[in-house]
Amino acid sequence: MSVAERVRAVWRSATGQPGVVEAGAELAKRRTLALPSILSPYTGTGGADAAIPKPTQVNLRRFAETPLVRRAINVIKDRIVAMDWQVRVRRGVLASDVADARLRLAALRRTLEEPNATDSFRTLMEQVIEDALTGGYGAIEMEATGEVERPAQLWPVDGATIRVNPKWDGGEDSPRYSQVTAGQMPGQSVELRDDQLMYLRMNPRSFTPFGLGPLEVAFETVNQFLSAHRFAGKLAANSVVQYALWLNESTPAQHERMIRWWQDEIEGTGRVPLISTEQKPEVLRFVQGTDADLRLEWQQFLIRMVANAFGLPPMLLGLESDVNRATAAELNDEAFRGAIEPLAKLIAEHITRDLFSKCIGWREFEFVFNDLSARDEETELAIQVQLLAAGVLTVNEVRAMRGLGPMSAAGAVQLAAGERG
Repeated sequence: MSVAERVRAVWRSATGQPGVVEAGAELAKRRTLALPSILSPYTGTGGADAAIPKPTQVNLRRFAETPLVRRAINVIKDRIVAMDWQVRVRRGVLASDVADARLRLAALRRTLEEPNATDSFRTLMEQVIEDALTGGYGAIEMEATGEVERPAQLWPVDGATIRVNPKWDGGEDSPRYSQVTAGQMPGQSVELRDDQLMYLRMNPRSFTPFGLGPLEVAFETVNQFLSAHRFAGKLAANSVVQYALWLNESTPAQHERMIRWWQDEIEGTGRVPLISTEQKPEVLRFVQGTDADLRLEWQQFLIRMVANAFGLPPMLLGLESDVNRATAAELNDEAFRGAIEPLAKLIAEHITRDLFSKCIGWREFEFVFNDLSARDEETELAIQVQLLAAGVLTVNEVRAMRGLGPMSAAGAVQLAAGERG
């Protein structure tokens, strides 16, 4: 019997008995390394049974540190981690049918608020979302503890070191993932079962076990944008020569004398050069000397392509030339519905299925983001007030939708008296 199964057996048979907390704390130990990317992972080919590795993410992570891509990632990441969330009884399950529902809800919330000794829910999710948007993955290690107050612990995992077992048969005891770090030979990796690792895939596809991140889609576009931006910077700083001086019918000695005089007396001094020759020198310009030379329109086009890859309107990446007051609200709503909401729902589904159901074994509960039902707080409030007035919802149902507990009997009496008054 595996460690996780023994923990669950102890939990089911002796919930709340002395000694369970101490035993769970000893069993819930992290198996993966915290920061394996500081060393180069082993890239051996292995045999036919070797797990499939994710391609290297060095360039993608370097691109993720550029201003344009960083802005796109932060727009999505910061919005999700700032959302209010709750743990509730799953739809279709009555709270009265769940034993110790309030205690379990409190335990699950503490598990997410304090996933490990160093992280909070925000810092944990920020690392997962960063990896998901960069490389198409996001990994969290899960270990059951059997504790009454915190049934599991969570740790962020570098998804680039995770290998997927292509021959996983779906069994609970067979490893589905493995982590390969520097210096490890095939067979010495850390094997993880399906109930020990939460693996988020962006844009899952049938022909590969890996996801496809937005930055992977925009890889070539970002590379072209950086090249165009560097060229424009050099051109604007006058480090790229845009013209030449043509002296007709001059001897090599006169050319050398002219060059030395220009470098010693004129260049960088701001003086007005005075040239006296039999024929007027001619200036040959290689470029027009306007903003068109900076390729600004091309850079704007590339910014739009990066925004499309992340599912964001170009307005959020700094292009505001074609935005007015009438369209700004629509574009913000498009960003929420097209980029933020899908990823937030993906995270919520993984927490519900992988953590609550597979790791802990509590299938009666689910994780939801409260802000996904309505982006506009005023609109949500107006809808709830209308449903209350029509008798469609009760006060406690509205409080549950907003992540609040049920109202006490005394509070309900006061509310009813206020309505009659």
